[in-house]
Amino acid sequence: MTPEQVFADLPGLDAVQLLSAGAEQWVPSMPDGIALCDNRGAHTEATAEWIQTATLASIRRFDAFARLQTGREWTPRRTGTLTGATALIVGAGSIGESVARRFAASDTEILKIARTARAGVHTLDDLPDLLPKADVVVIIVPLTPETENLVDAAFLAQMKDGALLVNAARGRVVNTEALTREVAAGRLRCALDVTEPEPLPADHELWGLEGALITPHVGGAVEGFIERVYPLVGEQIRHLAAGEPLEHTTENGY
Repeated sequence: MTPEQVFADLPGLDAVQLLSAGAEQWVPSMPDGIALCDNRGAHTEATAEWIQTATLASIRRFDAFARLQTGREWTPRRTGTLTGATALIVGAGSIGESVARRFAASDTEILKIARTARAGVHTLDDLPDLLPKADVVVIIVPLTPETENLVDAAFLAQMKDGALLVNAARGRVVNTEALTREVAAGRLRCALDVTEPEPLPADHELWGLEGALITPHVGGAVEGFIERVYPLVGEQIRHLAAGEPLEHTTENGY
């Protein structure tokens, strides 16, 4: 059901409570006077876990070893390591901070970027200085007009040779064509939970590239989903009934 259908069927609607952290599909369609609330926080640890897993799997080349396993090949090789590496987290919200804590346990140097500067956190204006330093670049920003196509050819060109791009945000944040060129050339590698288009077509070149690890948008798809997302729904209903302000209302796409 599209947002437009929901509004047509529910003329007395006061609020929309999403089960997802991302709200980009609803933001453009919201009528005045109806609150839009996301479910930020519900998927933080599961998504951070995916980022940690995908990063380690890529750096330790589990994707390449998995391909060798299908051919029953015993071919040892040296790999990279997260220990002592530098990671740039683009999107230092709750998920980004959880990722930072996980990476710090591997003695990784952490650089952070957010919409607003604060102690230890840079802004997008600092990307040209930070990208060349990073062995791993994690993208975990909401999809907004500011972040759509953020990771374009120019962004990728500033990443160091051999660096890993990890996208657990939205596919449209990354220019797929530009990323495919870099990975196909062997200069960069990627770990993607989201793509543009999505689903990624079966004949897309990215599927067959050794430097690409791809999962089908499953960052938050772990057991216990209902138990994570519905407590906030109950709280919001109680807030509405009591005439109290709602939690996690979106503003400017966030």
